[in-house]
Amino acid sequence: MRDVTGRLMLLDTASLYFRAYFGVPESIRAPDGTPVNAVRGLLDFIDRLVKDHRPDHLVACMDADWRPAWRVELIPSYKAHRVAVKHTGGPDEEEVPDTLSPQVPVIESVLDAVGIARVGVAGYEADDVIGTFTARATGPVDIVTGDRDLYQLVDDARGVRVLYPVKGVGTLQATDEAALREKYGVDGPGYADLALLRGDPSDGLPGVPGIGEKTAAKLLAEFGDLAGIMAAVDDPKAKLTPSQRRRLDEARPYLAVAPKVVRVAADVPVPDVDTALPRAPRDPAALEELAARWGLGGSLQRLLATLPA
Repeated sequence: MRDVTGRLMLLDTASLYFRAYFGVPESIRAPDGTPVNAVRGLLDFIDRLVKDHRPDHLVACMDADWRPAWRVELIPSYKAHRVAVKHTGGPDEEEVPDTLSPQVPVIESVLDAVGIARVGVAGYEADDVIGTFTARATGPVDIVTGDRDLYQLVDDARGVRVLYPVKGVGTLQATDEAALREKYGVDGPGYADLALLRGDPSDGLPGVPGIGEKTAAKLLAEFGDLAGIMAAVDDPKAKLTPSQRRRLDEARPYLAVAPKVVRVAADVPVPDVDTALPRAPRDPAALEELAARWGLGGSLQRLLATLPA
């Protein structure tokens, strides 16, 4: 990975094109009638992000494996309800709307032709790629995602924040440590412990039965982190209710593996890529062909006008 100086923006690309797909009418179509609402919506979103936040570097982080085997081995229910087709020799296929799936290769081709770095690493999710770029960055980092799991990376001291779309892809909530403490009562690292304690049905994480978000936040405020909470379970003098102590004790097998599943990796072998925000298309000829074939129109032209500004 090359040195990254200046402001780095990391896109949780699948999260954003899912939001674009559901936020832009499917009536937006290519000349042959194929829906391109996710493609054009994502381009419009990137254009706005670049205009509003002026990153020096931009990386579209991809899910090379949206359900890594090493996470499933630890918690078999991890994202199990979202599997469309199971494969023994490779990544399972995620359940994706029929008219979105064909748009994903178009998105990838357009990003490549524009020159926006696109990074996915076999065996890892986009979250892990984001975690690794964040860990290695020397300047401020903006993480753009609709996935609250990445709140765990928020770090005021390093200038790491999450830009979270709260309405479609047009309105962003800038989440820093103050925002996390106000809403959840935890800081960035504390959010991972909060998430694994309360569970997350959307990711197939069971959590600790009877320990919801508010109780988890109170336990973390009292005992600091998961290790402190489990030490309190073993301390008869610690201020835990009998039911809390019993539930946490019974959940030890889950709590022993959940941190590795919930916490994003920070040591992914990301390739050596040029992350600098492009000022001109990397492959103008390919981009012209893509624009004509898929009817990318104003969405692409606006982005191309914004990049060199």
